[in-house]
Amino acid sequence: MKKILVLGGTRFFGKKLVEQLLKQNHQVTIVTRGVTGNPFGDQVEHLQVDRQDEAAFKAAVAGRNFDVVYDNICYSPNEAKAFCEIFNGSIGKLVFTSTLSTYEANGKPHTETDFDPYHYDIVMGDAADFTYGEGKRLAEAVFYKHAKFPVVAVRFPIVMGEDDYTRRLHFHIERIVNNEPIGFVNMDAEMSFIQASEASEFLAWVGLHDVEGPINATANGIISLKQLIELVEEKAGERAKIALLGTDEIRSPYAIPASWYMTTEKAQQAGFTFSELNDWLPNLVEEIVEKTSKK
Repeated sequence: MKKILVLGGTRFFGKKLVEQLLKQNHQVTIVTRGVTGNPFGDQVEHLQVDRQDEAAFKAAVAGRNFDVVYDNICYSPNEAKAFCEIFNGSIGKLVFTSTLSTYEANGKPHTETDFDPYHYDIVMGDAADFTYGEGKRLAEAVFYKHAKFPVVAVRFPIVMGEDDYTRRLHFHIERIVNNEPIGFVNMDAEMSFIQASEASEFLAWVGLHDVEGPINATANGIISLKQLIELVEEKAGERAKIALLGTDEIRSPYAIPASWYMTTEKAQQAGFTFSELNDWLPNLVEEIVEKTSKK
């Protein structure tokens, strides 16, 4: 049994991660602001604190030691630096949730070496000072420079699930069902995805195995935006209205200029087997279509 701390464990794949860890009988503590409540009750210890308040965060974990910490809610170099200052010397390992957005959407399949956080020039600042991808790049760079504990940076693509609070897949399904237009830049662009349950399984796995450094995690297979829309059309029985570009209101959250996906040789060589995208995506689309159509 490991003593595990999870920052951001009450929504989507963070919640599923905590469920995975509890099933494995680990001693789990979660840190949240308390906005979404604690769905686990007394199964976990709940520290209600805002990680942005460095003094309060430090006080909340003072004198505590953890075997593994999962940080799902770090978006800036300032947050990463504060984390290192608080936890250096008191944790065994950090699993940092990073992103495909550390790579450019340039049509090439990305390996971990396509972004090197160990030699990246660091600029300090808060999340609002950077794009999402740059904030994550800088956070990785800070962790690998200042952490005195092993760090795994898990680079996920867009995570999919019926309970996805970002509702990015839902956006496309709802607009097609409601006969509303969707704006794209390049319908031939291909993407990779991972389902929330698999993302949580991978996080749990990588935290408890001898893995360090950046690591890609995605389902096997890619799909073009044209194919994705055709899949929704098939399940919904409706034709999509497609616009090139368009206003922000109709612009797809997947409106990328070129193919954007990554490979997973490092994770597979370490012993993790990923699902096949085509094995679960059609069923997920069908589930969301059915719930959307009932509204």
